[in-house]
Amino acid sequence: MRPAFRARREAAPQIREIDRRGFLRRLDVLLATYEAAMLPPPEQMPGRHMIMERHAGHPAFRAFVAERGRTVVGFGYGFHGEAGQWWHDVVRGQLGKTGGDAHARHWLDDTWEVAELHVHPSAQGRGLGRGLITSLCADRPERTVVLSTLDAQTPARKLYGSLGLTDLITGFRFPGGGPLYAVMGAELPLSSKRE
Repeated sequence: MRPAFRARREAAPQIREIDRRGFLRRLDVLLATYEAAMLPPPEQMPGRHMIMERHAGHPAFRAFVAERGRTVVGFGYGFHGEAGQWWHDVVRGQLGKTGGDAHARHWLDDTWEVAELHVHPSAQGRGLGRGLITSLCADRPERTVVLSTLDAQTPARKLYGSLGLTDLITGFRFPGGGPLYAVMGAELPLSSKRE
């Protein structure tokens, strides 16, 4: 009789919603995931902390984490976009310049803004990004969803395209410098097609 062989498998990450307090409590851990995924200059991290803390106070704030056991391997959050929010106002101005005021109103007058969505490099390629964004956008009452992503052929951009998001702005540099971004948008609910 052969001894039983038990392969030790890594538990699959689980995606779950967290409330505003849980988000703020985990902010340092979420920022570590952001840093591993985006590799920003270290001097940007204190400002990123303040931005994410401020975002938690926006209307209809909603956040999800992907966890393996108690370890966060991904997260995403969004909120209802409205005038007076920095990203919303900057993007509205650019959409107005490129497509006119009616175009900007169509995309931003009733929108769900996905502010951040990041998966730790050690957990990428397992469907967590898709799970996070579809969870974030599920059952939203807003008419559209918008987000910004690096203007390059990245896995994230391919994922967003597979969910029906299209380019609204490309080659855009946000005030303050940094890389070029694309702003993408879709009508809600998101498409369910897979590539």
